[in-house]
Amino acid sequence: MSRRSTFTLIFAGSLLTLILGGCLINAPQAATLQPTPTPIVVVVTPTPLPAEAFAAADAEEQLIVNIYERVSPAVVHITSQVITLDFFWGPVPREGTGSGFVIDREGHIVTNNHVVEGAERIEVTLADGTVVPAQVVGADPYNDLAVIQIDVPAEVLHPVELGSSANLRVGQRAIAIGNPFGLDRTLTTGVISSLGRIIESDGRPLGEMIQTDAAINPGNSGGPLLDSRGRVIGVNTAIRSGAENIGFAVPVDTVKRVVPQLIATGHYEHPWIGILAYAITPRLAQALDLPVDRGLLVAQVYRNSPAQRAGLRGGTSQVRVGNYRVLTGGDIITAINGVPVDSMDSLTVYLESKTQVGDTVELSVIRDGQTMTIQVELEARPQATG
Repeated sequence: MSRRSTFTLIFAGSLLTLILGGCLINAPQAATLQPTPTPIVVVVTPTPLPAEAFAAADAEEQLIVNIYERVSPAVVHITSQVITLDFFWGPVPREGTGSGFVIDREGHIVTNNHVVEGAERIEVTLADGTVVPAQVVGADPYNDLAVIQIDVPAEVLHPVELGSSANLRVGQRAIAIGNPFGLDRTLTTGVISSLGRIIESDGRPLGEMIQTDAAINPGNSGGPLLDSRGRVIGVNTAIRSGAENIGFAVPVDTVKRVVPQLIATGHYEHPWIGILAYAITPRLAQALDLPVDRGLLVAQVYRNSPAQRAGLRGGTSQVRVGNYRVLTGGDIITAINGVPVDSMDSLTVYLESKTQVGDTVELSVIRDGQTMTIQVELEARPQATG
Protein backbone atom coordinates (compact mmCIF):
# COMPACT_ATOMS: atom_id res chain seq x y z
CA MET A 1 0.00 0.00 0.00
CA SER A 2 1.34 3.40 -0.89
CA ARG A 3 2.15 6.03 1.63
CA ARG A 4 -0.63 8.26 0.25
CA SER A 5 -3.25 5.52 0.72
CA THR A 6 -2.07 4.89 4.24
CA PHE A 7 -2.41 8.63 5.12
CA THR A 8 -5.90 8.75 3.63
CA LEU A 9 -7.07 5.82 5.75
CA ILE A 10 -5.60 7.35 8.90
CA PHE A 11 -7.27 10.74 8.18
CA ALA A 12 -10.62 9.10 7.45
CA GLY A 13 -10.45 7.08 10.64
CA SER A 14 -9.63 10.14 12.70
CA LEU A 15 -12.44 12.12 11.13
CA LEU A 16 -14.91 9.29 11.82
CA THR A 17 -13.76 9.16 15.42
CA LEU A 18 -14.31 12.89 15.85
CA ILE A 19 -17.77 12.72 14.29
CA LEU A 20 -18.82 9.77 16.42
CA GLY A 21 -17.34 11.41 19.48
CA GLY A 22 -19.27 14.63 18.78
CA CYS A 23 -22.45 12.71 18.35
CA LEU A 24 -21.89 11.03 21.64
CA ILE A 25 -21.08 14.36 23.32
CA ASN A 26 -24.15 16.14 21.86
CA ALA A 27 -26.56 13.28 22.26
CA PRO A 28 -29.56 14.25 24.38
CA GLN A 29 -29.41 13.08 27.93
CA ALA A 30 -32.28 11.11 29.37
CA ALA A 31 -34.56 13.45 31.42
CA THR A 32 -34.23 13.01 35.14
CA LEU A 33 -37.61 13.17 36.92
CA GLN A 34 -37.61 15.47 39.95
CA PRO A 35 -40.04 14.80 42.78
CA THR A 36 -42.82 17.44 43.26
CA PRO A 37 -42.06 19.34 46.48
CA THR A 38 -44.70 19.04 49.15
CA PRO A 39 -46.21 22.53 49.81
CA ILE A 40 -45.66 23.87 53.27
CA VAL A 41 -48.89 25.11 54.85
CA VAL A 42 -48.43 27.50 57.72
CA VAL A 43 -51.47 27.90 59.94
CA VAL A 44 -51.36 31.14 61.94
CA THR A 45 -53.61 31.31 64.94
CA PRO A 46 -53.94 34.94 66.13
CA THR A 47 -53.29 35.48 69.74
CA PRO A 48 -56.49 36.71 71.39
CA LEU A 49 -56.26 40.26 72.64
CA PRO A 50 -56.46 40.68 76.37
CA ALA A 51 -59.85 41.66 77.73
CA GLU A 52 -58.64 45.12 78.71
CA ALA A 53 -57.94 45.92 75.05
CA PHE A 54 -61.70 45.83 74.37
CA ALA A 55 -62.57 47.99 77.35
CA ALA A 56 -62.66 51.27 75.43
CA ALA A 57 -64.80 49.83 72.61
CA ASP A 58 -67.17 48.21 75.07
CA ALA A 59 -67.49 51.45 77.02
CA GLU A 60 -68.29 53.36 73.83
CA GLU A 61 -70.98 50.89 72.85
CA GLN A 62 -72.51 50.85 76.30
CA LEU A 63 -72.54 54.64 76.36
CA ILE A 64 -74.57 54.84 73.13
CA VAL A 65 -76.86 51.98 74.17
CA ASN A 66 -77.53 53.62 77.52
CA ILE A 67 -78.32 56.98 75.93
CA TYR A 68 -80.75 55.38 73.51
CA GLU A 69 -82.50 53.40 76.24
CA ARG A 70 -82.87 56.52 78.41
CA VAL A 71 -83.82 59.11 75.79
CA SER A 72 -85.69 57.28 73.03
CA PRO A 73 -88.88 56.94 75.15
CA ALA A 74 -89.06 60.76 75.12
CA VAL A 75 -88.93 60.96 71.31
CA VAL A 76 -92.29 61.00 69.54
CA HIS A 77 -93.44 60.57 65.96
CA ILE A 78 -95.54 63.50 64.74
CA THR A 79 -97.98 63.17 61.86
CA SER A 80 -99.67 66.30 60.53
CA GLN A 81 -102.32 66.80 57.90
CA VAL A 82 -102.35 69.99 55.87
CA ILE A 83 -105.10 70.95 53.43
CA THR A 84 -103.78 72.23 50.10
CA LEU A 85 -105.58 73.23 46.90
CA ASP A 86 -105.32 71.39 43.60
CA PHE A 87 -105.31 72.93 40.11
CA PHE A 88 -109.08 73.43 40.26
CA TRP A 89 -108.93 74.98 43.76
CA GLY A 90 -110.27 71.86 45.36
CA PRO A 91 -109.09 70.89 48.86
CA VAL A 92 -106.50 68.13 48.93
CA PRO A 93 -105.23 66.69 52.24
CA ARG A 94 -101.48 66.26 52.42
CA GLU A 95 -99.73 64.38 55.20
CA GLY A 96 -96.33 65.10 56.66
CA THR A 97 -94.23 63.52 59.37
CA GLY A 98 -91.61 64.69 61.78
CA SER A 99 -90.17 64.20 65.23
CA GLY A 100 -90.41 65.85 68.62
CA PHE A 101 -89.45 65.28 72.24
CA VAL A 102 -91.26 65.52 75.56
CA ILE A 103 -90.00 68.27 77.89
CA ASP A 104 -92.32 67.99 80.92
CA ARG A 105 -95.01 65.93 82.64
CA GLU A 106 -97.72 68.30 81.37
CA GLY A 107 -97.42 66.82 77.90
CA HIS A 108 -95.53 69.67 76.20
CA ILE A 109 -93.51 68.54 73.18
CA VAL A 110 -90.88 70.58 71.33
CA THR A 111 -90.63 70.25 67.56
CA ASN A 112 -89.93 72.38 64.48
CA ASN A 113 -92.46 74.94 63.35
CA HIS A 114 -92.30 73.59 59.80
CA VAL A 115 -93.42 70.16 61.06
CA VAL A 116 -96.80 71.48 62.27
CA GLU A 117 -97.23 74.79 60.41
CA GLY A 118 -100.69 75.11 58.89
CA ALA A 119 -101.73 71.65 60.09
CA GLU A 120 -105.47 70.87 60.26
CA ARG A 121 -104.82 67.81 62.39
CA ILE A 122 -101.83 66.61 64.42
CA GLU A 123 -101.28 63.15 65.86
CA VAL A 124 -98.47 61.98 68.12
CA THR A 125 -97.25 58.41 68.41
CA LEU A 126 -95.54 57.68 71.72
CA ALA A 127 -92.76 55.18 72.29
CA ASP A 128 -95.24 52.53 73.47
CA GLY A 129 -97.25 52.87 70.25
CA THR A 130 -100.05 54.97 71.72
CA VAL A 131 -101.47 57.44 69.19
CA VAL A 132 -103.07 60.63 70.56
CA PRO A 133 -104.15 63.97 69.08
CA ALA A 134 -102.09 67.08 69.77
CA GLN A 135 -102.73 70.82 69.78
CA VAL A 136 -100.32 73.63 68.92
CA VAL A 137 -99.56 75.68 72.04
CA GLY A 138 -97.27 78.21 70.39
CA ALA A 139 -94.96 78.65 67.42
CA ASP A 140 -92.02 80.81 66.41
CA PRO A 141 -91.49 80.63 62.64
CA TYR A 142 -88.35 82.76 62.85
CA ASN A 143 -86.45 80.21 64.99
CA ASP A 144 -88.36 77.28 63.44
CA LEU A 145 -89.60 76.13 66.83
CA ALA A 146 -93.04 75.05 68.01
CA VAL A 147 -94.59 73.55 71.12
CA ILE A 148 -97.48 71.10 70.92
CA GLN A 149 -99.31 69.41 73.78
CA ILE A 150 -100.92 66.04 74.32
CA ASP A 151 -103.33 64.91 77.04
CA VAL A 152 -102.03 61.66 78.52
CA PRO A 153 -101.29 60.43 82.06
CA ALA A 154 -98.08 61.93 83.43
CA GLU A 155 -96.63 58.49 84.21
CA VAL A 156 -96.37 57.58 80.52
CA LEU A 157 -94.27 60.66 79.75
CA HIS A 158 -90.47 60.60 79.89
CA PRO A 159 -89.11 64.17 79.67
CA VAL A 160 -85.63 64.80 78.30
CA GLU A 161 -82.85 66.64 80.10
CA LEU A 162 -81.89 69.93 78.48
CA GLY A 163 -78.18 70.65 78.28
CA SER A 164 -76.35 73.80 77.17
CA SER A 165 -75.04 74.91 73.80
CA ALA A 166 -72.94 77.83 75.06
CA ASN A 167 -69.74 75.85 75.54
CA LEU A 168 -69.98 73.29 72.75
CA ARG A 169 -66.82 72.57 70.79
CA VAL A 170 -66.22 71.23 67.30
CA GLY A 171 -65.38 67.53 67.48
CA GLN A 172 -67.69 66.70 70.38
CA ARG A 173 -69.96 63.69 69.99
CA ALA A 174 -73.43 64.35 68.54
CA ILE A 175 -76.26 61.81 68.67
CA ALA A 176 -79.55 62.22 66.81
CA ILE A 177 -82.75 60.33 67.52
CA GLY A 178 -85.78 60.75 65.30
CA ASN A 179 -88.08 59.20 62.74
CA PRO A 180 -86.36 59.46 59.34
CA PHE A 181 -88.70 58.38 56.55
CA GLY A 182 -91.15 57.23 59.20
CA LEU A 183 -88.73 54.77 60.80
CA ASP A 184 -89.54 55.29 64.47
CA ARG A 185 -86.82 56.25 66.95
CA THR A 186 -83.80 55.76 64.72
CA LEU A 187 -80.41 56.63 66.25
CA THR A 188 -77.46 58.03 64.31
CA THR A 189 -74.13 59.24 65.63
CA GLY A 190 -71.49 61.70 64.57
CA VAL A 191 -69.71 64.80 65.79
CA ILE A 192 -70.30 68.53 65.91
CA SER A 193 -68.83 69.70 62.61
CA SER A 194 -69.11 73.46 63.13
CA LEU A 195 -70.79 76.08 65.29
CA GLY A 196 -72.41 79.46 64.74
CA ARG A 197 -73.64 78.73 61.22
CA ILE A 198 -76.18 81.09 59.65
CA ILE A 199 -78.58 79.39 57.24
CA GLU A 200 -81.62 80.66 55.36
CA SER A 201 -85.07 79.27 56.18
CA ASP A 202 -88.02 80.67 54.21
CA GLY A 203 -86.00 83.81 53.53
CA ARG A 204 -85.11 84.31 57.20
CA PRO A 205 -81.64 83.83 58.68
CA LEU A 206 -81.37 81.12 61.33
CA GLY A 207 -78.32 81.98 63.38
CA GLU A 208 -75.96 80.23 65.78
CA MET A 209 -76.87 76.87 64.22
CA ILE A 210 -75.05 73.67 65.17
CA GLN A 211 -73.67 71.76 62.18
CA THR A 212 -73.30 67.99 62.53
CA ASP A 213 -72.39 65.00 60.39
CA ALA A 214 -74.78 62.72 62.30
CA ALA A 215 -77.17 61.49 59.61
CA ILE A 216 -80.31 63.63 59.51
CA ASN A 217 -83.01 62.85 56.95
CA PRO A 218 -86.61 63.89 56.23
CA GLY A 219 -88.59 62.93 59.32
CA ASN A 220 -85.74 63.79 61.71
CA SER A 221 -86.95 67.39 61.87
CA GLY A 222 -87.89 68.33 65.41
CA GLY A 223 -85.98 65.49 67.03
CA PRO A 224 -83.26 65.98 69.64
CA LEU A 225 -79.53 66.29 69.06
CA LEU A 226 -77.77 64.93 72.15
CA ASP A 227 -74.38 65.12 73.80
CA SER A 228 -72.44 62.18 75.22
CA ARG A 229 -74.46 62.34 78.44
CA GLY A 230 -77.80 62.18 76.69
CA ARG A 231 -78.66 65.84 77.23
CA VAL A 232 -80.38 67.81 74.48
CA ILE A 233 -78.01 70.30 72.84
CA GLY A 234 -80.15 71.12 69.81
CA VAL A 235 -83.27 70.51 67.75
CA ASN A 236 -82.57 68.92 64.35
CA THR A 237 -84.10 71.21 61.77
CA ALA A 238 -82.51 71.11 58.32
CA ILE A 239 -80.07 69.42 55.95
CA ARG A 240 -77.88 70.94 53.27
CA SER A 241 -79.57 70.27 49.93
CA GLY A 242 -77.47 68.07 47.65
CA ALA A 243 -74.90 67.27 50.34
CA GLU A 244 -74.42 64.26 52.55
CA ASN A 245 -73.77 64.38 56.27
CA ILE A 246 -74.37 68.12 56.62
CA GLY A 247 -77.22 68.73 59.02
CA PHE A 248 -78.18 71.65 61.24
CA ALA A 249 -79.80 71.98 64.64
CA VAL A 250 -81.30 74.92 66.53
CA PRO A 251 -79.13 75.31 69.65
CA VAL A 252 -80.75 74.34 72.94
CA ASP A 253 -80.01 77.75 74.48
CA THR A 254 -82.39 79.19 71.89
CA VAL A 255 -84.94 76.55 72.89
CA LYS A 256 -84.61 77.48 76.55
CA ARG A 257 -85.11 81.16 75.69
CA VAL A 258 -88.04 80.74 73.28
CA VAL A 259 -90.09 77.77 74.55
CA PRO A 260 -91.15 79.25 77.92
CA GLN A 261 -92.68 82.23 76.08
CA LEU A 262 -94.41 79.93 73.61
CA ILE A 263 -95.99 77.99 76.47
CA ALA A 264 -96.96 81.15 78.37
CA THR A 265 -98.21 83.37 75.53
CA GLY A 266 -98.26 81.31 72.33
CA HIS A 267 -95.68 83.48 70.61
CA TYR A 268 -92.16 84.82 71.02
CA GLU A 269 -91.30 88.53 70.99
CA HIS A 270 -88.25 89.23 68.84
CA PRO A 271 -86.01 92.16 69.80
CA TRP A 272 -86.05 94.91 67.17
CA ILE A 273 -84.15 98.09 66.44
CA GLY A 274 -86.12 99.28 63.43
CA ILE A 275 -83.71 100.01 60.60
CA LEU A 276 -83.05 98.99 57.02
CA ALA A 277 -79.36 99.03 56.14
CA TYR A 278 -76.87 98.04 53.44
CA ALA A 279 -73.89 95.81 54.11
CA ILE A 280 -70.77 97.88 53.41
CA THR A 281 -68.24 96.19 51.14
CA PRO A 282 -64.86 97.54 49.98
CA ARG A 283 -66.40 98.25 46.56
CA LEU A 284 -69.33 100.17 48.06
CA ALA A 285 -67.02 102.02 50.42
CA GLN A 286 -64.86 103.11 47.50
CA ALA A 287 -67.83 104.15 45.36
CA LEU A 288 -69.38 106.25 48.16
CA ASP A 289 -66.07 107.38 49.72
CA LEU A 290 -67.02 105.90 53.09
CA PRO A 291 -64.58 106.01 56.03
CA VAL A 292 -64.79 102.22 56.64
CA ASP A 293 -65.07 99.19 54.36
CA ARG A 294 -67.09 97.04 56.80
CA GLY A 295 -70.28 97.81 58.67
CA LEU A 296 -73.89 98.80 58.03
CA LEU A 297 -74.95 101.92 56.11
CA VAL A 298 -78.35 102.92 57.49
CA ALA A 299 -80.73 103.54 54.59
CA GLN A 300 -84.03 103.87 56.44
CA VAL A 301 -85.20 104.32 60.01
CA TYR A 302 -88.74 103.08 60.62
CA ARG A 303 -91.22 105.48 62.16
CA ASN A 304 -91.95 105.05 65.86
CA SER A 305 -89.13 102.53 66.10
CA PRO A 306 -86.48 102.23 68.81
CA ALA A 307 -83.93 103.51 66.29
CA GLN A 308 -85.94 106.68 65.61
CA ARG A 309 -86.40 107.36 69.31
CA ALA A 310 -82.67 106.89 69.85
CA GLY A 311 -81.86 109.41 67.11
CA LEU A 312 -80.37 107.18 64.41
CA ARG A 313 -80.34 108.78 60.96
CA GLY A 314 -81.21 107.19 57.63
CA GLY A 315 -80.18 108.06 54.07
CA THR A 316 -80.77 111.55 52.66
CA SER A 317 -79.93 111.15 48.96
CA GLN A 318 -79.71 108.52 46.22
CA VAL A 319 -76.54 107.56 44.38
CA ARG A 320 -76.24 105.10 41.53
CA VAL A 321 -73.69 102.36 42.16
CA GLY A 322 -73.45 99.98 39.21
CA ASN A 323 -76.98 98.82 38.46
CA TYR A 324 -78.38 99.84 41.85
CA ARG A 325 -79.53 103.02 43.54
CA VAL A 326 -78.24 103.41 47.07
CA LEU A 327 -79.50 105.74 49.78
CA THR A 328 -76.52 107.57 51.26
CA GLY A 329 -75.93 110.10 53.98
CA GLY A 330 -77.13 107.92 56.84
CA ASP A 331 -75.31 106.71 59.93
CA ILE A 332 -72.79 103.88 59.70
CA ILE A 333 -73.11 101.17 62.37
CA THR A 334 -69.85 99.32 63.00
CA ALA A 335 -70.65 97.34 66.18
CA ILE A 336 -73.33 96.43 68.71
CA ASN A 337 -72.19 96.11 72.32
CA GLY A 338 -68.65 96.03 71.01
CA VAL A 339 -69.30 93.14 68.61
CA PRO A 340 -68.56 94.05 64.94
CA VAL A 341 -71.46 93.76 62.49
CA ASP A 342 -71.13 93.64 58.71
CA SER A 343 -74.61 92.64 57.50
CA MET A 344 -78.25 92.80 58.50
CA ASP A 345 -78.08 89.04 59.11
CA SER A 346 -75.23 89.39 61.60
CA LEU A 347 -77.10 92.20 63.40
CA THR A 348 -80.32 90.18 63.49
CA VAL A 349 -78.56 87.03 64.71
CA TYR A 350 -76.89 88.98 67.50
CA LEU A 351 -80.21 90.46 68.60
CA GLU A 352 -81.88 87.05 68.53
CA SER A 353 -79.18 85.14 70.37
CA LYS A 354 -77.81 87.73 72.81
CA THR A 355 -80.68 90.09 73.68
CA GLN A 356 -84.35 90.24 74.67
CA VAL A 357 -87.11 92.79 74.34
CA GLY A 358 -86.53 95.57 76.87
CA ASP A 359 -82.73 95.31 76.80
CA THR A 360 -80.67 98.40 75.99
CA VAL A 361 -77.86 97.96 73.47
CA GLU A 362 -74.99 100.26 72.56
CA LEU A 363 -74.37 100.94 68.89
CA SER A 364 -70.98 102.16 67.66
CA VAL A 365 -71.82 104.73 64.97
CA ILE A 366 -69.94 106.92 62.52
CA ARG A 367 -71.79 110.12 61.57
CA ASP A 368 -70.26 112.80 59.35
CA GLY A 369 -66.84 111.31 60.00
CA GLN A 370 -67.23 111.40 63.78
CA THR A 371 -67.39 108.28 65.96
CA MET A 372 -70.09 108.11 68.65
CA THR A 373 -72.16 105.64 70.64
CA ILE A 374 -75.96 105.54 70.70
CA GLN A 375 -78.08 103.71 73.28
CA VAL A 376 -81.14 101.91 71.88
CA GLU A 377 -83.84 100.25 73.99
CA LEU A 378 -85.10 97.19 72.12
CA GLU A 379 -88.78 96.63 71.45
CA ALA A 380 -90.77 93.72 70.05
CA ARG A 381 -90.65 93.48 66.29
CA PRO A 382 -94.02 94.27 64.70
CA GLN A 383 -95.55 91.40 62.73
CA ALA A 384 -95.74 93.54 59.59
CA THR A 385 -91.95 93.86 59.38
CA GLY A 386 -91.39 90.06 59.34
